[in-house]
Amino acid sequence: MRTDLDHLPPAKQDELARVVRILMAEFDAVTGRASQPWRRNGKIYKIILFGSYARNDWVDEPENGYQSDFDLLIVVSHRDLTEIADYWYVAEDKILRDEAIRRPVNIIVHSLDEVNQALKRGEYFWVDIVRDGIALYQLPNHALTTPKPLTSADAYRMAQEYFDKWLPSVDAFVRGAGYAMRDGDLNKAAFDLHQATERLYISFLLVQTLYFPRSHNIKFLRSLAEAKNPRLIDGWPRATKLDRRRFELLKRAYVEARYSASYAIGTADLEALTSSVRRLRDIVEEVSRERLDQLRAAAEAGEGSAPLP
Repeated sequence: MRTDLDHLPPAKQDELARVVRILMAEFDAVTGRASQPWRRNGKIYKIILFGSYARNDWVDEPENGYQSDFDLLIVVSHRDLTEIADYWYVAEDKILRDEAIRRPVNIIVHSLDEVNQALKRGEYFWVDIVRDGIALYQLPNHALTTPKPLTSADAYRMAQEYFDKWLPSVDAFVRGAGYAMRDGDLNKAAFDLHQATERLYISFLLVQTLYFPRSHNIKFLRSLAEAKNPRLIDGWPRATKLDRRRFELLKRAYVEARYSASYAIGTADLEALTSSVRRLRDIVEEVSRERLDQLRAAAEAGEGSAPLP
């Protein structure tokens, strides 16, 4: 795996170094307070940059609503150490509030066993990380396994099952949002639209990569999905401040629409968001069916290895 960051400007290299220091320090602080030996001796094996900043196709135009995030995979020694609330929440909060870190940072955390099992299954998401990722930190003697190719037949079967499960679930939440708007429960409508959006990205990512991160952050899911297929960008207008404000309201709805007395969203906002969700659904269905057709053709042709997305 690569370890160089020479393709990034020095300022972005400095930001990443600062992110790594915060992650390491906060993890050490949490595990140092643990009573069980396996928690106290927990280790970070790797911190890997993946996504657009690893591939060198990042965008940095925040004034226009286009700014690539730093996407990081943290590989740890035990599955229980992956719990965000227990081990990573404080670090995420410090990174978010650090003025020297000028772009969003998304983290996914998995144990080494989880990652290596996924690589043995040939899941695309992990194969991409091994191929394109950059190790910002790694502890010696904890290697990632060599990916095994996934058969075309298995890839098609898995992707079709994911598609059949997840895409239909979107429509119930869109309908629920409509009912809630008619009843005047605007917060409920916002939450339902958030859930529809989250499920659209989950459906897309599973069909494309056979993986989605355990996250309710639709901005993170959006960035992962759009990096895989830029056609999804058309799902969300973002040219104006109003467009970006509406998406931020939707992003916040997962928690705040249910639990915050200060959360407020208007009918015009919800109507615009509903239109975007429906447009995104059409795009996700179209590109997913194209991917399924590709996988089915490879399976019917008896190709041993599934085509990468």
